[in-house]
Amino acid sequence: MQASEVTDGIYRLSANIGPEILFEGIWPLPHGASMNSFLVKGEQVAIIDGVCDWDGVPETLYAQFEQLGMRIEDVRYVVINHTEPDHTGWLKSFANIAGNFEVLITAKGAELAKAFYDLDVPLRVVKSGDSVDLGNGKKLVFEEIPNVHWPDTMVTYEPSTGTLFACDAFGTFGAMDDAPYDDQLDEAQLQFYEREGLRYYANIVAKFSIPVCKALEKLQGLDVRIVAPGHGPVWRKDPQRIIRLYERFAAFAKGPAKPKVTLLWGSMYGNTEQALAPLLEGIAAGGVETVVHQVPQSHISDILASVWESTGVALAMPTYEYMMFPPMAEVLDELGRKGIKNKLTLRTGSYGWSGGAQKELDEIIVRHKMNWCFLEPVEFRGAPVADDLQMLRQRGEELARQVKENALADNPN
Repeated sequence: MQASEVTDGIYRLSANIGPEILFEGIWPLPHGASMNSFLVKGEQVAIIDGVCDWDGVPETLYAQFEQLGMRIEDVRYVVINHTEPDHTGWLKSFANIAGNFEVLITAKGAELAKAFYDLDVPLRVVKSGDSVDLGNGKKLVFEEIPNVHWPDTMVTYEPSTGTLFACDAFGTFGAMDDAPYDDQLDEAQLQFYEREGLRYYANIVAKFSIPVCKALEKLQGLDVRIVAPGHGPVWRKDPQRIIRLYERFAAFAKGPAKPKVTLLWGSMYGNTEQALAPLLEGIAAGGVETVVHQVPQSHISDILASVWESTGVALAMPTYEYMMFPPMAEVLDELGRKGIKNKLTLRTGSYGWSGGAQKELDEIIVRHKMNWCFLEPVEFRGAPVADDLQMLRQRGEELARQVKENALADNPN
């Protein structure tokens, strides 16, 4: 990886993690992910955020100091916007080789840093409005945005350049090469990172959408000319593009989203699978896009992203031992954990000696306070007959109609 200049006196350092890693031990990274750090150089030097402590990763970061003609010992301040170990795991090795430095961190962050690392280093607790003057016109101003993923989170702002160091806010999955800026990416590449941004948001941030909205309101008072997140591209040509995207993702938390239906289905012996064709025909006849995920074959990471931006959800699964098809129950439980609420929903599926899927589904919806609005289900014993198939098509059209009526305008920009 190569260090690069973001703007006058500000530099980006980065290390990539590859597809062999599961982010947070859960989420697949088919395109990898980047971990960004930033150096701000005035008379004194600050490094903002860091990397994990996996083999070779901190050393990748340290080598980039040399590319810039700087020494690790030059760092006077270490700013920790967020104590999660993918940004702070390097601190132990850094403390062993760095000189006289001070950690700037929120009060909650200081508690967490001591719990994770028990480092004997000076910590200065900062709060919203506090600042540090680095000299030569460079200044760092801190703003707490608690519970944007973790309760300790803050952002750091450099006023002379309008650079917002946002850590996990405005992040995306996807590794970066030596063209890590939005002004170096073509439209297809930008759209790729936006899609990876959706998956990142749905997997990592979605549960905290109310704090995200509060944070976005706080940041409106800043003259943001560059967004420098901890993961993904740095946005210096059009920083409002990623800000608008996050505003839209956060708005989806209320339920209405794109005019789209996510169809989740699982089938043991092919009977429930027979419901898919007429259901999809009905939704298509209603003029609405459908994205289909088979359960358990599809990963929950992709399902979360799809459901998050969908106004409608269709569920097709059999009853299994008086309850829901177990893989579907696991998926719905995770959707509930992530706070996916107020979706327009249709359920269908086969049963054998008894029903029971609806009872467990209702329990999950109530337990997680999901408030999904259900059309009348289409449930059939054994294989669907002609009347069932006709009813499924009609229900699909009705779902599509309601989705179109309730969806947000499909224009993120």
